[in-house]
Amino acid sequence: MNTLKMNHKGSAQMIAHRGVCGLERENTAAAFVAAGNRSYFGIETDIHETADGKFIIIHDDNTQRVSGDDYIVEQTEFDTLRSITLFDRKSEEKRADLVLPTLEEYISICKRYEKIAVLELKNKMKAETILQIAKTIEELDYLESTIFISFALSNLVALREAYPQQQAQYLVEKIENMTDLLETLKKYRFDIDAKHTCITEEIAEEFHRNGIKINVWTVNKVEIAEKLEEIGVDYITTNIIE
Repeated sequence: MNTLKMNHKGSAQMIAHRGVCGLERENTAAAFVAAGNRSYFGIETDIHETADGKFIIIHDDNTQRVSGDDYIVEQTEFDTLRSITLFDRKSEEKRADLVLPTLEEYISICKRYEKIAVLELKNKMKAETILQIAKTIEELDYLESTIFISFALSNLVALREAYPQQQAQYLVEKIENMTDLLETLKKYRFDIDAKHTCITEEIAEEFHRNGIKINVWTVNKVEIAEKLEEIGVDYITTNIIE
């Protein structure tokens, strides 16, 4: 099995969602390296704070789905979470090499393969937590190659106050009030990361008129990706398409 190939007729950059999670267990070094070895522009992942103030890479609030072990991520200490081994993507067989990555491991893989890091700040975080994450990436000399995304607007506002030039995209599932959304994005100089069903040609044109770049998630059908590229989105986040 390999990735699906689309016929690129535009300039949309492809983002590997949780790594190439259509091939490897999501949010693992294996999935990130699979993206690194392919043509992706960026590698997306998710970060949580642990109970002891450290950071771990995982999407869900609970480890059950990916490992069978029932731990609430933000109520569990780092060492316990790190000791878990994860299921292979295609089975409930655990693989010794599949563990929850650290922030440093994720950034190091992005850096090694020269991929943009697209980092989702999961859940609402304290400002000092967000700044600690940013500082860690800055110390790894990769902040300029990182895009922060979050559904929690306050996370991105805290980031913006400390890092005025940092790339950031506001995650949305619906666009209910375009005027208010545009006002917020322009005020804080955020781009948009929207569920792909939200984006029409007219909406894409409106964002671009206002200088806002468009990322869309999560697109796994080639024909939909090609249509979105045709209407001018800037980034396409996908599990499997190149």
